[in-house]
Amino acid sequence: MPSLKDLRNRIASVKATQKITKAMQMVAAAKLRRAQNAAEAARPYAERMDRVLTSLAASIGPGAQAPALLAGTGRDDVHLLIVCTAERGLCGAFNSSIARLARDTANSLMAQGKTVKIICIGKKGFDLLRRQFEKQILEVVDLRGIRSLSFADADTIGRKIVSLYAAGEFDVCTLFFSRFKSVISQIPTAQRLIPLGLAEGEPAAAPAAVYDYEPDEEQILATLLPRNISIQVLRALLENAASEQGARMSAMDNASRNAGDMIKKQTMKYNRSRQAMITKELIEIISGAEAL
Repeated sequence: MPSLKDLRNRIASVKATQKITKAMQMVAAAKLRRAQNAAEAARPYAERMDRVLTSLAASIGPGAQAPALLAGTGRDDVHLLIVCTAERGLCGAFNSSIARLARDTANSLMAQGKTVKIICIGKKGFDLLRRQFEKQILEVVDLRGIRSLSFADADTIGRKIVSLYAAGEFDVCTLFFSRFKSVISQIPTAQRLIPLGLAEGEPAAAPAAVYDYEPDEEQILATLLPRNISIQVLRALLENAASEQGARMSAMDNASRNAGDMIKKQTMKYNRSRQAMITKELIEIISGAEAL
């Protein structure tokens, strides 16, 4: 049975931890609003870009040659997985849920005889995947020194993806991130970047109106497709930033509540032990007095 001093030290330690978790919860709540606004502001542009590219792709004539980023290589032997996670932990299952989706996808592809390559954006994704896929990980992108994400940061990653594709390093590229829904709900998402296309089973939508493009569709796509990859990466990073703060806020709230419950239990245990010791001492005093 622990002594009273041990119980006091344990209670003080849990109280100190509770102060830290409450502080982290307030910091996450302060950062969440700004991150959520940035993620929601990026969604319409990214979705509209997809619609424009889909419309342009549908407008290409049957004899025209589509850009490689749109048409693909005609193979799906080598897959590149871009796994976006956080640089820090203490945010519940946020990082592990993204890594689990990427791990399941990689295992499924490897079971089909495909070659898998991975680029980790964020240290936590690398930590979770390196035990099983250390040989498949090409690079780890560190964003810890960036205070506010911008298009330039995503464009650096996007250009790297395009250069790898141009060098013939992969055939299909898939982006993994967590889409922000609410403070208690973040949805792990897999989005195909290269080749650009609709979801399986979804028919191509006909253009709502007839447009004349200047220059022609092929030249516009050649310019917009690389930019679209950077835009989708930026959207994924912004969605991740909002999801991370929401998950951390929820996790620290649960941790603070659990610490409060533990403090109550330890305090009750301390009071009972103290009362038992006082009772024992009184009994000894009374017994000694009666013996005299």
